[in-house]
Amino acid sequence: MKKVYDITVPVYEGMPVYKNKPEKQPKFKKVTNAHVTESTITMDAHTGTHIDAPLHMINDGETFEAVNLQSLIGEAKVFDLTSVEEGIQEEHLTGLNIEKEDFVLFKTKNSFDDEFNFNFIYLAESGAKYLAEKGIRGVGIDALGVERAQPGHPTHKTLFASNIIVIEGLTFREVEEGTYDMVAAPLKLLGTDASPARVLLFEQA
Repeated sequence: MKKVYDITVPVYEGMPVYKNKPEKQPKFKKVTNAHVTESTITMDAHTGTHIDAPLHMINDGETFEAVNLQSLIGEAKVFDLTSVEEGIQEEHLTGLNIEKEDFVLFKTKNSFDDEFNFNFIYLAESGAKYLAEKGIRGVGIDALGVERAQPGHPTHKTLFASNIIVIEGLTFREVEEGTYDMVAAPLKLLGTDASPARVLLFEQA
């Protein structure tokens, strides 16, 4: 049986959320009536592991229905960039085996953080432009944001302009660099700028 890696972060009250903003914390309400227990969950669409839609950074951008489900299933390449100290620049990517239609996943030091790190490793604008030129189908990173402290959010906009899917909030602590089969399954939300997702990697034969 192929080994499965769940690269989704758990969702719970008190979990790491973007910039530790209280309004981004998920809320769980559990009610038990006799032998029946039901839970109500209130959460941001960008909680934990999630997939962005263009609307997230483009006012008239497409909503989540535009994300191509077929592009979320198939081969994915995990690259170990744990040596990167700040932003992932073009220079960090040029030597990697990145090809057209690849779905690339970046394992960084972020995977080993237990709390939100305000100085998380991110994909810099030059790295995003390089990926767009390569014609990849998607990119995932082990941070709650694919970019950090870039005026105008050029990384998001560059990726969205090239129809590149963005997955944020992954974890690769137990995953080695290599090529895997991936299934990323978002909730079937309509009209939103993002959706939480369960993302699994399967070892190839």
